[in-house]
Order: sequence, then structure tokens, then C-alpha cells
Amino acid sequence: MCDNQTILRVQNVSKLYGMNKAEAARMMKEGATKDEVYQKTGVTVALWDVNFEVKKGEIFVIIGLSGSGKSTIIRCLNLLNRPTTGDILYQDQNIAEFNKQQLLDFRRHKISMVFQSFGLMSHRDVLSNVAFGLEVRGVSKEERAAKGRKMTEMVGLKGLENQPVSSLSGGMRQRVGIARALASDPEILLMDEPFSALDPLVRRDMQFELLSIQRKLEKTVIFITHDIDEAFKLGDRVAIMRDGKIIQIDTPEDMSAHPADEYVQRFIDSADKTKVMSVRHVMTPPACLVRTKETPAHALNEMRDNKIPSAYVVDEKLHFKGLITLEAAIEARNAGGRLADHLITDIATAGPDMMVSDILPILAESRYPLAVLNEDQELLGIVNRAAVISCLI
Repeated sequence: MCDNQTILRVQNVSKLYGMNKAEAARMMKEGATKDEVYQKTGVTVALWDVNFEVKKGEIFVIIGLSGSGKSTIIRCLNLLNRPTTGDILYQDQNIAEFNKQQLLDFRRHKISMVFQSFGLMSHRDVLSNVAFGLEVRGVSKEERAAKGRKMTEMVGLKGLENQPVSSLSGGMRQRVGIARALASDPEILLMDEPFSALDPLVRRDMQFELLSIQRKLEKTVIFITHDIDEAFKLGDRVAIMRDGKIIQIDTPEDMSAHPADEYVQRFIDSADKTKVMSVRHVMTPPACLVRTKETPAHALNEMRDNKIPSAYVVDEKLHFKGLITLEAAIEARNAGGRLADHLITDIATAGPDMMVSDILPILAESRYPLAVLNEDQELLGIVNRAAVISCLI
């Protein structure tokens, strides 16, 4: 049974191509490799005993090299590929048991797919491409135009609704593909290496757009890639595949810390660790912390005891107020002033879930360590250059 947080469950799914599937399955159960099975039986094992669950509202990324089975499994999720064995449950319903009309409704209303090759109709303009799925469903012209314009604006193409898609750049065409998939308001968005054909700068922009859209609409996204940096940047959880099997499923942080085997370790080693580690994993408690109600003399004592020439200042509820330097504290003490009147308040800050790669430019220009704040502006810790360097070693 699927719990309330699980929208899709893949159970023991295998996909075999060839005549002698029974013999191939027997060999796989006995521990034969994919190549050994093919050499003896002529059967290609595209997937073998694949199991995973996808939670509502998460980005679940599947990564693997060419031939690993990642594109085969995503096409099983909407039955473009039918599994040889195993079950795919959408909210407790086995989609392999859907009749023709049920499967059509599932594809039109519950699940949409974005392809690497865009799959747009060159003879149509942007708006009619975006609204095509609604047109197929019989939605009125006015309604689909309104929904199409909304989705076009969401992906950053407002004003280009009447442009032919043939006149657009690769990045813009992929935005059209995403808008078209979103226009039908699916619960699940399947994305098969959608950004791999784009140049690095456009690809980075599209990754950011996808994260922004997903946060806004809270769609469930199953994303296929061969790029470990992309997987770790986008994925709430990541599954690594090899030879048709899933090797490990984990969060980017936990997978980096605890790779399942040497194969996963090689993937991890190729990743840019600044795009894997979040700020919460490199922040440290401030060595010197004082409250706004305390005196400059107390702040000076704290700095002396901790052998540090500055202190982070918070109020009674740990809301961050600024930083007091040794010189400013001495000045405040000599003048008989309040600590709060001598704070540096323009300290650079970061959120705990930001990637280390995102704070590098900020940290490079900051004289002081970054203050890590939650949504309520409470001080959680600080990040200095030494902590970032240590995470890269």
C-alpha cells in the first residue's frame, strides 16, 4: 500500500528484450552479469529488479551512464515501455492494469513528459505548442489560451506567445516544452535529460527555473541525467543506476558521505563538492556570541576569553542583530555607550539550505564570516573560508 506521502511506487520491475527471456531471468537470479546474459541468450537486460518510491512534491533524480537503464525506467512510468515483470503503482493503482481509456486519462491528466529533443511542432507558434495538450483534451479555445499564456509567462517567455518555435533558441524551446507539460496540470512531471543538449550557461539557468517552478507549483518531478552535479543540485533524493539495476538511493549529502560501493564513489569523486554540500553542513557555532542587552565590557571579556577580535550579537530570542568588533567595543566602553549603537549590521548572510557553491562569491567579498540565518532571522551558525576549504579537500 502507498502511504499518503508516496505518489508512485516501483516494485521489482524488469525489462528484457529478446526471445529467451525465461533463461535470461534465470541467469540474472543466479547472479550473472548483463553482458553474460546477452552473450549466452541474446537477451538484453535493460532493467532488473528495480525498486523505488517517489514522494509527493519531491524532485527524484535518476542518474547513470549510457546503457544504465535510466531512460528505460522513466518510460515505464507512463507505459511507453511496458515492464516485462514487476508493478508500477500510482496511488495504489497498478498502471499496467489500466484499460485503454484509463491509460489515456492517466497520460493526459496525471503525468506529463519533457524530452531532450523538445518534441515541439515547428509549424505552430509558442502558445499553440504550450496549449496543445489542452486542445487534445477538448478544452475550449479561450480556456486553453488563458492557461497557455499563464504557463508561458511562468517559464519566462511572456511576449513571445505568437513567435514560431523555429525562431527560438534551444533554451527557449525547452522552456516551451516545460510549459506544455505543465499546462495540463499533471501531478507528476517526467524529464528525460531535458537540459543535456543546452550549453552550460543556458543549462544552469534552466536548472534554476525548474527549481523555482517546482517550489511554486509543488509538482512531483522525476528527472533523468548523466551529470552528477546536475543530479545533486536538483535532487531531493538521487538514485544511481548501473547495468539496469539501482545501486543506491539517498539524499545528495548522505550519498556523498556514505557511498554504497566503489562505483558510486567514482561518481561522487567526479562531483563538484560545493554543489553537493549545503551551508548547514559547513557552518559552525560562532566562537563568540553576546546579547544586545549586555555591556561593551562584557563583550570585550568574551572576545578576550575566546581569543577572537569580534563577536556576533543577537537579541533574547537569538535574532541576529549584527557584529561588534574589538575596536568598536572599546570605543563603546570608553564612551559609556550601548553595545547596540556600535554594531556592524550589514554582515553578509546565508540560508542553511543554500549550496556552498552559491555562497562562494559572497564569502570572497565579505570581510567577516557569513551569518547563517533561518526564516525567522535567528542565528544558526557562521561560515568562514576555512570551513569551505575543508569541505573541498
